[in-house]
Amino acid sequence: MSTRPDSRRPADRGAGQPSGPVFVHDFVGIGLGPFNLGLACLAEPIDELDGVFLESKPDFEWHSGMFLEGAHLQTPFLSDLVTLADPTSPYSFLNYLKEAGRLYSFYIRENFYPLRTEYNDYCRWAAGKLSSVRFGRTVTTVTYEDADELYSVHTEGGETYRARRLVLGTGTPPYVPEACAGLGGDLIHNSRYLGAKEGLQAKESITIVGSGQSAAEIYYDLLSEIDTHHYWLNWVTRSPRFFPLEYTKLTLEMTSPEYVDYFHALPEDTRYRLEGEQKGLFKGIDAELVNQIFDLLYQKNLKGPVPTRLMTNTALHEARYEPGAWPGGTYTLGLRQEEQQRDFSLATQGLILATGYKYATPAFLAPVADRIRLDGHGRFDVARNYSIDVTGRGVFLQNGAVHTHSITSPDLGMGPYRNAYIIGELLGRAPYQVEKAIAFQEFAAPEGTIA
Repeated sequence: MSTRPDSRRPADRGAGQPSGPVFVHDFVGIGLGPFNLGLACLAEPIDELDGVFLESKPDFEWHSGMFLEGAHLQTPFLSDLVTLADPTSPYSFLNYLKEAGRLYSFYIRENFYPLRTEYNDYCRWAAGKLSSVRFGRTVTTVTYEDADELYSVHTEGGETYRARRLVLGTGTPPYVPEACAGLGGDLIHNSRYLGAKEGLQAKESITIVGSGQSAAEIYYDLLSEIDTHHYWLNWVTRSPRFFPLEYTKLTLEMTSPEYVDYFHALPEDTRYRLEGEQKGLFKGIDAELVNQIFDLLYQKNLKGPVPTRLMTNTALHEARYEPGAWPGGTYTLGLRQEEQQRDFSLATQGLILATGYKYATPAFLAPVADRIRLDGHGRFDVARNYSIDVTGRGVFLQNGAVHTHSITSPDLGMGPYRNAYIIGELLGRAPYQVEKAIAFQEFAAPEGTIA
């Protein structure tokens, strides 16, 4: 993105800042996950749009704790940062492969799903080409000046970035169940799995709590090496079964502009009910992995019973930790078999919480809380155009909107669509085509009588 001085107008610094002019950006992007990175890529060639992206990490990193060998995305390579908005973009996954000398290898591989490590490397490659990205910038507060109608974004290092608009891309932090909050010991969230794996395998028992793809990948990984390290392995899930990700083509049409329009227009309580019911549409397990787990269990069982338990319909209600000698203490989990309504406990030395991620309102927004719209449940009231501020055009949200925009919110393939939409809102025109209808099916009831 251009950083030409003439593309931004000077403005006075805020109180307490060094004297002299600062530049006003059209927007500031806070956080740099795949969605804001995609926005940066699509905004880069637009001369009349100036923005800057602030990321607290020293470089791009996306779920590195889950870079298990062979693990891949659950969406095809076309759901990269830019292609579904601009197939000609130089920041496409295919262009990354070409520059890396792997395009023909990827073609011969005949697998549409990039490896997770490969996708992360692609994002690092794209970020390295952008002039708008600032790593190592931790945002502490955001303020608003009514007189100038400008947001001031303040960082830990004392820098201030001023802009007319904001795009929030801080992502969804790891979720720790209430029963495990402040529990102590060396329990981990799955986002830190690889770094903790060696220590876990030194324990006598390991328990995974969770029901999605991450839980399944970790279970398979630990099950593969159970004969080498001789631990007992448990997998506990509240779900009534090990749900495969629903990936049929008509279901995939729910990641469409029409479904966003339909879902967003539903009553708030209906949307919240659907949010709970639709988790299996984007939080399920690859069906192939479910089968691989069974096959591995079958294979290992030929030598005798496998030291493992898989428990469905089992919810975690309480937990306690008792310190002990190396390799650590013991966790006692209070569990309930939901269908039987039967309580029991399980003791384990290692505990992995594959409990997903949950959006949390960034603390830096506190000074501008009066400018942010909330719904009846106290969450962001996200408008159809992805704005959350009282003007409907000043602060935009990436992800964190399953309750208003359905399963399209975390979907990588819908990221370019949302970014094309947001760019249109920022510019007042649409430099990228924004699809309005792509689905064969109709989601809403038709008007009047149909033949």
